[in-house]
Amino acid sequence: MKRPNCSGRDNFVIDFCLVYRKQRIMPQVLIIEDDKDIRELVSIHLSDLVCQIKQCSNGESGLALATAEKFDLIILDIMLPGMDGLEVCRRLRAQEITTPILMLTAKSEEIDKVLGLEIGADDYLTKPFSIREFVARAKAIIRRQSIQKKSTDDYGEIILRIGNLVIEQDKRKVVLKGNRIELTPKEYDLLLLLAQHPGKSYSREDLLNIVWGYEFSGYEHTVNSHINRLRSKIESDFSKPHYILTTWGVGYRFNDELNVEKITAT
Repeated sequence: MKRPNCSGRDNFVIDFCLVYRKQRIMPQVLIIEDDKDIRELVSIHLSDLVCQIKQCSNGESGLALATAEKFDLIILDIMLPGMDGLEVCRRLRAQEITTPILMLTAKSEEIDKVLGLEIGADDYLTKPFSIREFVARAKAIIRRQSIQKKSTDDYGEIILRIGNLVIEQDKRKVVLKGNRIELTPKEYDLLLLLAQHPGKSYSREDLLNIVWGYEFSGYEHTVNSHINRLRSKIESDFSKPHYILTTWGVGYRFNDELNVEKITAT
């Protein structure tokens, strides 16, 4: 593999280059954007992060490529000809493709941002955006992916078993009574966070900051809708939750009366 040339870049980018040079991998990124100028601009700056880039100009071809190949990040515009970005995101999540998605759009209305997040997007930037902010967010998403993979490679897969509920962290897989439960990425992240810290109460703001990031301050109602959908999928009685409990006046917690068994599968 050709060694990336990091000379001449600022420390912000050099640090990222060194991480991936050491790991001898290059993040794979798919850009689905119909504006050629934006595609090229985004591609240039992602290349500075030692990424291998593939580009599509419409939703249909982008969906086909995202389904056929594995990527570390998908940059997805909402306003695409034919199939729009929201439908691409919805179909990817329906096919259990959990690749992180960073949405780009000219729309700034709150309802568009909430809808994008709730159907499975991981982050959201409104055009026009600061290229440095874009690079920072893309870098953060890719680095989280790398850390997660490295943890599995070094220590083996971590499995949490809580009675009939099993969480396989490497596969991002949740099984209840022997049946796989289909969760969106954020539903899964919420469940894993709570299950890893039974009894700890998190406010809606805490969960929003940890799972979505500080830049989504003010969208606490998104947490409520995700918790409700998560409960509808794992609780036998929605009105009397067994796993995810409400801490009145605070937020939510995982039931600490349940035995959480941690297993390392090598």
